[in-house]
Amino acid sequence: QVQLQESGGGSVQAGGSLRLSCTVSRHSVGTYCMAWFREAPGKEIETVATISSDSTTFYAESVKGRFTISRDNAKKTLYLQMTSLKLEDAATYYCAADLLISRCIPGRPMDTWGKGTQVTVFS
Repeated sequence: QVQLQESGGGSVQAGGSLRLSCTVSRHSVGTYCMAWFREAPGKEIETVATISSDSTTFYAESVKGRFTISRDNAKKTLYLQMTSLKLEDAATYYCAADLLISRCIPGRPMDTWGKGTQVTVFS
């Protein structure tokens, strides 16, 4: 069973940066679709960014130009570099994977999830 473990969350002032990490217990992170989601209190969970096995990426409009998704296959780790953080970026961030496909498909449910890491942004 593949397990995902997020880390790197914390509290940061608006305008600051954080890097989230997601380590995978098995397999390379480069062979299937992986993604970051976030869920803020009272809001629906939303896709933040995805990365396919061919390195094709997708970003939500709200984070485009500020967030970068990447991976290190050797370390079996997925990253989310977040810069110019805004108050509205505060949420619980989840790492997820779709182990059945190599190219991410918008709207397709992910089959493996981490437990999440909290990001707080203060003014």
